[in-house]
This record gives sequence, structure tokens and C-alpha cells, in this order.
Amino acid sequence: MARTQPHDIQITFDAQDPMALGEFWAAVLGYVRESPPDFETWEEQLTAWGVPQEQWNSRNAIVDPEGRRPRIFIQQVPEAKTAKNRLHLDIRCAPGLVGEARTEALESECERVMSLGATVVNRVPPGPENGNAGWIVMQDPEGNEFCLD
Repeated sequence: MARTQPHDIQITFDAQDPMALGEFWAAVLGYVRESPPDFETWEEQLTAWGVPQEQWNSRNAIVDPEGRRPRIFIQQVPEAKTAKNRLHLDIRCAPGLVGEARTEALESECERVMSLGATVVNRVPPGPENGNAGWIVMQDPEGNEFCLD
């Protein structure tokens, strides 16, 4: 059966602190916190919806301010991350670059996201086995792996 229109996607993270993780990813990706639908602030919106204040950090959403890239939804879960991600984001900060220019772009972005709270897991150097590309494997503040590519 043919589909009549393409589906949008949303990327969802489980987190212990949705607000903090949302701030991290917004800074990394150039996203902004999604605006509340009816009020100026989320505090006003959540109060109007009757959400108890202790649940105000149970969800968060960030969006591309230009509306081109997927929405990211962050939901609070009680357990901490315990294993390697089966799916991860690649932050494409050096597409088309090769050699020293690629390495410089990757390292520059690495320094920036480390200043936001990320940590380096592994640097994969360029080599014939990876098309002479190389990348940097990192973790966000809650331990979710991602790559600078």
C-alpha cells in the first residue's frame, strides 16, 4: 500500500535530568527549547495544565529554530544508562574535509562540546580501513555516545 505523505521523525532520549540534557544538546546542535503552546513561559503553561511542580523536569523538547531538522524529545526515566547505545547521533562537523583540515575541524568541535560537558571516549584516526576519514567518539553528560564526524 502506498503512503500518501512522508513521516516526520522525532529523536527521543531517556534521561535523568531532561532540562540539563536538553540544554546540552541545544547548545551542541544550535537548537532552542520548544516554546509553550499557550503562554510566555513553561512555568505558566505547566501551572495552567495543573502539572505538579515536582514533575516540571519530567519532559523537555528542543527544536531546530529553522524547522528543518528533527525535534528532540527528552523524557525522564528512573534508571541510569547502563550499556552502549544501539543507536547514536553523528554530528557532521567536517563533511567533505580531508587530511589536516578535517582533523582541525573535528578537534575544534571536540573542544567546544567538551566545554559544554561532553567527554571523549575514543579518537579513531584516519586510515585505509575507514576511508581515511577518522572521527571522535564522545559521550554527552548522561553517558549517551555520539560521534563527531
